[in-house]
Amino acid sequence: MSTLPIPASSGFAAFQLQASLQAAIDALGFHSPTPVQEQVIPQALAGKDLLVSSQTGSGKTAAFLIPLLQRLLSSRNSAMRLPSGPSILVLSPTRELAQQVADDAIDLLKGSRGVRVATVVGGLPYGKQLQALRGADLVVATPGRLLDLYRTRKIRLDQVVHVVVDEADRMLDLGFAEDLQAIALASAQREQTLMFSATFAPRIMQLAEKLTKDPIRIAITALNQAKPDISELIHLADHESHRIKLLEHYLSDSSVDQAVIFARTQVECEQLGEKLTAQGLSVTYLHGALPQSVRTRRLNAFREKRVQWLVATDVAARGLDVPSISHVINLGLPMKPEDYVHRIGRTARAGRSGVAVTMVEVSDMRKLRAIERVIERRLENSVIPGLEPKVRPLVRNAGKPSTRPPSRSRPQSFGQSDREFPRTERPAIAKPRSEGWQDRSSVAKPRSEGWQDRSSVAKPRSEGWQDRSSVAKPRSEGWQDRSSVAKPRSEGWQDRSSVAKPRRLESAETRSQPSRGSGFAGFASKPGSRSDASPRAGQSRWAGKRVNSRA
Repeated sequence: MSTLPIPASSGFAAFQLQASLQAAIDALGFHSPTPVQEQVIPQALAGKDLLVSSQTGSGKTAAFLIPLLQRLLSSRNSAMRLPSGPSILVLSPTRELAQQVADDAIDLLKGSRGVRVATVVGGLPYGKQLQALRGADLVVATPGRLLDLYRTRKIRLDQVVHVVVDEADRMLDLGFAEDLQAIALASAQREQTLMFSATFAPRIMQLAEKLTKDPIRIAITALNQAKPDISELIHLADHESHRIKLLEHYLSDSSVDQAVIFARTQVECEQLGEKLTAQGLSVTYLHGALPQSVRTRRLNAFREKRVQWLVATDVAARGLDVPSISHVINLGLPMKPEDYVHRIGRTARAGRSGVAVTMVEVSDMRKLRAIERVIERRLENSVIPGLEPKVRPLVRNAGKPSTRPPSRSRPQSFGQSDREFPRTERPAIAKPRSEGWQDRSSVAKPRSEGWQDRSSVAKPRSEGWQDRSSVAKPRSEGWQDRSSVAKPRSEGWQDRSSVAKPRRLESAETRSQPSRGSGFAGFASKPGSRSDASPRAGQSRWAGKRVNSRA
C-alpha cells in the first residue's frame, strides 16, 4: 500500500477503528499515519466532503479507504441489509490504478467477513465482472466501463453513499469530465464525495463545484517540493546511440534491484523490450495498446519480482506501487511536466531510497525547462566517466527559475541556450567625444561662390519655339464631315419596323393535333395516321427510353 513512515505519533489507534480493521493495519506493518492520513481520516469519518491535494506516494489510498471501510463495517454491524448495489464507489483513471486500489482494499478487509470488493475496468470480459458485482459493497471502476454497465442496467448506483474520485487531474487529461458528471447524476443521493488531485488547478475547482458540497480543502505536499529520498540525475546525450550507451551503463549496474524504464512511444517501448529480452535480460514491456489480461499478467510478474526490468509508457506513471523499485530511468521527457513527478514517484516508496535518471537531448531542452518551472528547482547535470557528452554542459543559475513562458523559437544547442548565461541589462553609456568636437547637425552647409537658387527660374526655350497646344490640326485635301450624312439604302428597301406581322389562323383540330415526330409521351396520334399502322404504334422515344403513349 502507498505509505511512507513518519515520526511516531498516537498511531491509528487514536481513530478508534473496528478491531478487524485495526488488526489488518497492524498486520500490514503500518503503525503511524502519514501527514495526509492524519488530516483526511478524521474529516472523512465525520462525513465531510474533501478536496485533497497530495503528492504521489504519500499514502492517500489508505487515507480514503480506512475511513470509508470503517463506516461500512459500522453500518453493517448495526443493521444487516441485503445490498442491491454498492455503497462505496471509487473511480480511477487507469486500469492499473483501479486494480491497485482494489488490492489495497482487500488487504484491509482480510479480517472482516461479509464485505465484497469488485473491480470494473475495460479490456476484461463482462461475464466475470458481472459475477463479481453481485452483492459487492465496494466497487473500484474506471468511468468508461462503469457507464457501460449502468446504461445497460447491469449495475445500480442509487444505493451509493460514498464516492471517491482518485487522480482527478488525470481524469480530466483523459477526457472523463462528461463521464464523471454522468456518474455524479446517477448517484445524486450520495452523502459524501472525496476528490484527490495533484494540484488545485482551476479546472479541478470547476469539477469540484459540480461534484461536492462545501468541500474542505487539504493541501499536504506540492509538486515543487522535492522528495529527499530520491536522487535525481540528468545525463546529457549527444544523439540516440549515446543515449543507448547511457542506458547500457545502468543495465549492467549491480545496485539495481528493480527498475522502470519509461519510453517515449508505444513503438519504442515494444522495440526496446524485445531488444533487451534478446540480450538475455529479465525484461517485460507494458503500454496502453496491450490487452488487459496481458497487462495484468505482466504487472503481477513484476510485482512478484519474477522480472527485473519493466519498459513502459506513461500508463505506468500512476498506480504502480512496487516497493522494490530502486531506479526509474526516463529515456525521454514526458509531454506534460507534471508527469515527471509521477514517474519518479514510482521509486523511493515505503521508506526506501531511490534513483531517478533522466536522459536529455538537445530537442528536449524546452521540456526540461518546463519541468524545472513546475518543480521550482534546478536539476543538476551528472556525468558518467567515459560517457561524457561532446556538447558543452549546461551552467545553471542558483535560485528559483524564471516564470517566463518558453520561447516558440526552434531548439537551440546546449552551448547557445539562454539557460547557460544570464542576460544582464547594461545601462546606456554615452561614448566619449574627441577634443574640439562640435555638434554640427543643425549648422547649414556653406555654399560655393556664385551659387544661385534656380528652383523657381523657368527653363529657356529654344529658338523658333511655338505653343501649338490650341492650334487645330490641318485636314487632308477633299476631307468632308460625314457624321450627319445618312447612309444610302439598297433598292427596294422598306422600313417595316412599324408594320404588324400577320398571324396564321389555326383551327381547333389543328391545334390539338401534335406535330409529327414529337418525342413526348401522352399525345395521341391522329386516327388513320402512320403510327396506327406501324407495328410499334402508340410508342415514342424520349430521353433515350421507350414509353407507351397510350398508357
